[in-house]
Amino acid sequence: MPISATQRAALLTATTVLLVAGCSDGDDPASGPATPTGSGLAGLASQRLEWAPCPPPSAAEGGGPAPSPLPGGTPWECTFMEAPLDYADPDGETVELALIRAPARDRDRRIGSLIYNFGGPGGSGVTGLPAFASDYESLRSRYDLVSFDPRGVGRSEGVVCATDKELDAYYALDFTPDDAEEERALSEAQKAYARGCETESGTVLPHVGTENAARDLDLMRQVLGDDKLHYFGISYGTELGGVYAHLFPENVGRAVLDAVVDPGAGTEAGALGQARGFQLALDNFAADCVARGDECALPGSTVAEIEDFILGLLAGLDEKPIPGIGDRELTQTQAIGGIAQTLYSKEYWQYLEQGLDAADGGDGGLLLALSDSLNGRDENGGYSNIQAANAAINCVDFKERYTLGQAKERLPEFREASAVFGDYLGWALASCADWPVPGTWDHPDVSAPGSAPILVVGTTGDPATPYEGAKAMADALGEGVGVEVTYEGEGHGAYNGGSACVKKTVDAYLLEGKVPVSGTVCT
Repeated sequence: MPISATQRAALLTATTVLLVAGCSDGDDPASGPATPTGSGLAGLASQRLEWAPCPPPSAAEGGGPAPSPLPGGTPWECTFMEAPLDYADPDGETVELALIRAPARDRDRRIGSLIYNFGGPGGSGVTGLPAFASDYESLRSRYDLVSFDPRGVGRSEGVVCATDKELDAYYALDFTPDDAEEERALSEAQKAYARGCETESGTVLPHVGTENAARDLDLMRQVLGDDKLHYFGISYGTELGGVYAHLFPENVGRAVLDAVVDPGAGTEAGALGQARGFQLALDNFAADCVARGDECALPGSTVAEIEDFILGLLAGLDEKPIPGIGDRELTQTQAIGGIAQTLYSKEYWQYLEQGLDAADGGDGGLLLALSDSLNGRDENGGYSNIQAANAAINCVDFKERYTLGQAKERLPEFREASAVFGDYLGWALASCADWPVPGTWDHPDVSAPGSAPILVVGTTGDPATPYEGAKAMADALGEGVGVEVTYEGEGHGAYNGGSACVKKTVDAYLLEGKVPVSGTVCT
């Protein structure tokens, strides 16, 4: 289950699935990078970027229209940057990384570039930054806002694993098998998916990991002309930021990590944390429903009764899918994905209530649209590469290779963590079992002695990156480096969560260099 903030922007589209999206596929590049003036990393660092008006997003980035101008009519600018495919061979083959920027408003007081990663892994920053631009307009007063498609994502050598038709069949599978036949079907499908990734993207697969993405950030810093990296990482972007700080502590400028991944958690611990986090968010949704009484469309007068209703609905879908969209049905697995998608933000609880109520009446359209959003499917049946990139980056980052049998043995612990999400996340441990590229680490090293202070912002009700991860990251960064800020609220990501206190604290740090007291609490 990816943890991409960019999916929140896609969610509104998913809930109005009959709206017509932009018809361009956006495959024409904005501009190519200038030829480096020397060899190796020094030559690549000297490249001058040729910025041009942004085209519509590519199919791999999710498609749709070109980004609308910023307030005042300022256009978005896009380009490509060359980076080594393999940093161990900087004179060898290169990859092109897609970049987007919005120039700072106050050029006289400009601090530099503020580079964003919106998470996933697998989220496109080229589409994510314009989607959230209004939330960061205050920061554009003194920064060029910059984001990018990390290697393997979107327009940056995006990983491909299957055709759209094959993906429709893949995501309709039962990812929580109940018997040997369903286990075999899942195992065979995952093997075929991995083979497809190798066939279509084998050259780039070994090189899409987080360490290389962190090195790309430092190259980007140099190419953009900044002495220090000013950075805003969200969700998986916090892991990328922590790895950058470990590799280049002397180059850290002002950095914010929001919706924090626990850097000490491996594959299993991370998945268990997500199971608990999504269950907590579902509990909070159910409690809100109970508090609204008859205004809530779902049956049940207690949290337990509402969740029993949800479990009953899912059990029924396991036996017999219901009509969804067109000739596509809503399966149990897709319903779980649709439920999870709405828990990323309290703003979307209304769609969860509507979707569950509709499914109870035999209409699975809304929950299927929400599941499609999670998987990167548009209403025309085209898929972005968010899930392919998510798999590729996670599988090359982490060493663990659980078999389906080993995942099955761990189901009791996952079921204890979450009755709704436990099976799905437990079985998902085996998703890298047949991956053609070995993993890198048990967990990332983010210790960063000598780094400038880094703001680490955790939300108490975060489903995808549970709150405990913020303290773990702050501690791992090291004394005097990790500065913890708590948001007592709901949703995945605090800066966009509606707290004036969080926004004021982060803006004061990024714009004026005012470091808050570690342990600051916002509501």
